[in-house]
Amino acid sequence: MSFSRTYGNLQDQDRIFTNLYRDGDPFIDGALKRGDWYKTKDIVLNGDDWIIDQIKASGLRGRGGAGFPSGLKYSFMPKVSDGRPSYLVINADESEPGTCKDREIMRHDPHKLIEGDSELESSMRAKAAYIYIRGEFWYEYNCLERAISEAYERGLIGKNACGTGYDFDVHVVHGAGAYICGEETGLIESLEGKQGKPRMKPPFPANAGLYGCPTTVTNVETVAVCPTILRRTPEWFASFGRKNNAGTKLFAVSGHVNNPGVFEEEMSIPLRELIEKHCGGVTGGWDNLKAIIPGGSSVPLLPKRICDDVLMDFDALRDVRSGLGTAAVIVMDKSTDVIAAIHRLSKFYAHESCGQCTPCREGTSWMEDMLGRMRKGNADFAEIDMLEELSYQIEGHTICALGDAAAWPVQGLIRHFRHEMEDRIEDYKAENPERGQRAKVSHLPEHH
Repeated sequence: MSFSRTYGNLQDQDRIFTNLYRDGDPFIDGALKRGDWYKTKDIVLNGDDWIIDQIKASGLRGRGGAGFPSGLKYSFMPKVSDGRPSYLVINADESEPGTCKDREIMRHDPHKLIEGDSELESSMRAKAAYIYIRGEFWYEYNCLERAISEAYERGLIGKNACGTGYDFDVHVVHGAGAYICGEETGLIESLEGKQGKPRMKPPFPANAGLYGCPTTVTNVETVAVCPTILRRTPEWFASFGRKNNAGTKLFAVSGHVNNPGVFEEEMSIPLRELIEKHCGGVTGGWDNLKAIIPGGSSVPLLPKRICDDVLMDFDALRDVRSGLGTAAVIVMDKSTDVIAAIHRLSKFYAHESCGQCTPCREGTSWMEDMLGRMRKGNADFAEIDMLEELSYQIEGHTICALGDAAAWPVQGLIRHFRHEMEDRIEDYKAENPERGQRAKVSHLPEHH
């Protein structure tokens, strides 16, 4: 790949999350020193349309996985009330395996999230904001509760928030640990006290969401970057990353690297540079790399040959048939049994399926069973094609995206590591001849 400019090497003065590693006080005194709540009154008084237009101009896309343009999403809320209140819901149910970026914001920079809540609430004419936090995040829950109490005490939220004449309320609600509640309508159902089962769309939440009222559900990181965009101008934010992939981004890197962690970098940074600059490289060196899942467990993995020069943004990863997702980078070196790794993810999705849609309820369990046998080699070559066909019968045939999330890792495994699956089956048959041999049929593309 060749690009007109290079990306990455974000400078400290351009970092939004300056307390990511708790170098300072995460609460109100430290937040004010870092510039949080600066000119919040002026921002709010600029008006609803100004805030939405600024976010649109910045090119910010949702940081929760889908990458939908945030300003456009926020503009869907009704401008004139029909008598129903409007709500802002923050999705802090960070349950995607490998993802831990929002956790760090809530731990160490909670006031950025709360300030973003208040500004977006005003732009959407919302009555209240609800932060729906993952059940296991008890420490983060306490951090948020303390930060919200501080904001109320200082008059930053609540009645006449920041002296604007508007009333903004923020509440934290604990989930119960279900992955499916990360889907926006499943989250709304859970907030209402029901089972977290996703709703059919339409109607979309902007028309009928929480308690049947207009609602926007958005991600923690997406909200937390908004105050800085509104203070430093959308042009500043849009200067980072490639076109349609603007801004800075939190990347959570785990797996076989020397220094795992969460790092803020420019969008479109090369994947290899991200790992070598911030993580001290792959264990055993870059040549020891086998595969990387670039965006959390629900996106297809990429083999080393693609990882060598791919960029970390929505469009570049889509072009190689993967995705940026939550930017949770899971690195696997050559010691990894890649079939076992994807089997483990399939087990997770089978367990977390809410059971509402037949393709997902039945298909995730079938994929887990087939991969469990393929992990040992106890399968036939034709079952690889059956497994792939099964994944396509799940993808796109469910109410929510959990079916897609379960199918894509399996598709990536077959696309890039079919040869390992065939070798595993071949070895098993050689060791267990009583099971009988079938002809090997490879569907790898021919190389001319």
